Amino acid sequence: MAMRRGGMLAAMTVAMLALAACTPQPGSAPAGNDPEPSSEVVAEGLEAPWSIVFHDGIPLVSERDSGRVLELGDDGAVREVAVIDGVAGGGEGGLLGLAVHGGDLYTYFTAADGNRIESREILGDPGALALGPPTTVFDGIPSAGTHNGGRIAFGPDGMLYVTAGDAGDRDSAQDRDALSGKILRLTPDGDVPDDNPFDGSPVYSYGHRNPQGIAWDAAGTMYASEFGQDTWDELNVIEAGGNYGWPAVEGIAGDEDYIDPVQQWAPSDASPSGIAVLGDRIVIANLRGERLRVVPLDDLATSSEWFRGEVGRLRDAVVAPDGSLWIVTNNTDGRGDPADGDDRILRLDVG
Repeated sequence: MAMRRGGMLAAMTVAMLALAACTPQPGSAPAGNDPEPSSEVVAEGLEAPWSIVFHDGIPLVSERDSGRVLELGDDGAVREVAVIDGVAGGGEGGLLGLAVHGGDLYTYFTAADGNRIESREILGDPGALALGPPTTVFDGIPSAGTHNGGRIAFGPDGMLYVTAGDAGDRDSAQDRDALSGKILRLTPDGDVPDDNPFDGSPVYSYGHRNPQGIAWDAAGTMYASEFGQDTWDELNVIEAGGNYGWPAVEGIAGDEDYIDPVQQWAPSDASPSGIAVLGDRIVIANLRGERLRVVPLDDLATSSEWFRGEVGRLRDAVVAPDGSLWIVTNNTDGRGDPADGDDRILRLDVG
């Protein structure tokens, strides 16, 4: 009888462990059934590409370590538009985010004295684009070998939004007088908008560790992806003046002093960088997780996955003017396992 009871207990233990392994953690999301789209290679042979934007339909790409801005041709040709002067690469720093506004290219990069944003007029015709002289838009954002943030984008309100990591200074994320560990909101000229949540401050939200993706849905709701430390990476809905908890909390805490993420994942499954809103979905590029995560806007606590382990690390995702989704691999950034032809930009036809 004792042997039978022991066998039953062992079987129950195995069953419970199997159930636990299949049960998503609080705030994480099981894979759904969103079908994986077909893809084609648009460009290859890039070195640590970081961001992609479009100017009059022409794709422009930043390379983190070289400081180059590249123009992609319809035939797969890759052409150097410019090398951004003053880029001081190293670690996670270098030429990071790009944005286009009013015929100007905005660049976020790590310089010798910190992270900064400059703008340059885009000159010339497709196949022969060039950049005019730089204008400093905003500087003094703390930099470090890690946690530089670096994503920039113009919101539906015409303002420039900037993700700034904590640059290794954890406590600064809760200091509203510091620029690190924040999402900033600026005018296109780099001034502080009158309707920012804190008078005279560029800070739009705070308590961030290393946010690297921002996007808006058709209703104007803002979303941001964020690297956690050892426990949880996050997808957040960003509110003006919101405190997202770092370093006091990481992931869903249920603390009324902080805004919880709508979804969280173990860093080994995520490390989310660039994001895009594609129709009724949020699409998130993941580095360590080596997958695209797809979150339905009508159910932000769930997701499905595309290209898991198929193309390696993913740094950015952006919706092209024709409605297709373009993604940037990042296997040559020193943390990946490059294959022949890396890094690549892929175009996905998404229904």
